[in-house]
Amino acid sequence: MNATNPALRRLGLSDTDRVVIIHADDIGMCQASLTAYAKLIETGGISSAAVMPPCSWFPAAAAFCRAHPDVDMGVHTTLTCEWDAYRWGPLSTRDPASGLMDNEGYFHRSTQAAQLHAEPAAAQRELAAQVEHARAAGIPLTHIDTHMGAVMHTALIRGYVELALRHHLVPMIPRMDKAQLQQRGMSAEDADHTAGLFAELESAGVPLIDHITGMPLSDPRDQLDYAQRAFDALPPGISVFILHPAEDTPELRAIAPDWPGRVANFETFMRPEIPRYLKQIGAHVIGYRALQALLPQSPPAPANMETL
Repeated sequence: MNATNPALRRLGLSDTDRVVIIHADDIGMCQASLTAYAKLIETGGISSAAVMPPCSWFPAAAAFCRAHPDVDMGVHTTLTCEWDAYRWGPLSTRDPASGLMDNEGYFHRSTQAAQLHAEPAAAQRELAAQVEHARAAGIPLTHIDTHMGAVMHTALIRGYVELALRHHLVPMIPRMDKAQLQQRGMSAEDADHTAGLFAELESAGVPLIDHITGMPLSDPRDQLDYAQRAFDALPPGISVFILHPAEDTPELRAIAPDWPGRVANFETFMRPEIPRYLKQIGAHVIGYRALQALLPQSPPAPANMETL
């Protein structure tokens, strides 16, 4: 894989430019996520977002997207449900043999459990059901990404990539080599195949991401300062900067122990200092729609996709 991201030149930029997608995750998880998203769209605090089709507030999120067809929205493909009191499960099946559900009938709480138990074909059908559900709801999708990183596993990544390319969506894929994938816990053999897949996707014209970072949920203090320091540290290339914005509501407090961080993410990116600072440091803010325009018209079929 090239040292510099070829998508930069295709965007009309130089190899040393810093490009960032300001991305809101977990839209439609609850009402608080949707109202925060609507306000951030209005103020320009974010440039992209992803919705969770299995969640209760997905219909309202879809209605918002239909009313605002220019939004840059993807599917936050979901195979996990991390909360204790608020749960969701698959759209595609209720069959325990799928491995998609825990003994309570919902998605597994952890990424590790989902990757361990999910039957790969069942997981692929579930991810497809979520994308098709979002399309049927009238959302003009631009990309797919992954809740809690669940698809970043050798048994699941192929289906995720195929799904994105079949629907002409950008898959959020990092530009990782074999050594970096091994650091994430992949075996040498799996890392070799996966790195080969990533390299072939890029060679075929599928834009990949250089750097994934974002706002913390563990500490709500001084988040404006944190954001500015994180922006300063962005390397050349294309970065996805993730936040989990939500308004402070009784519902959110009942669902999420990390609610103060989610509220702080929202309040920080509502501040005019954020876009002002990004402009000041010369960062180029884009959405996934700009990357979607770079996708090849005919979906590539890299050789390594057959070996995963």
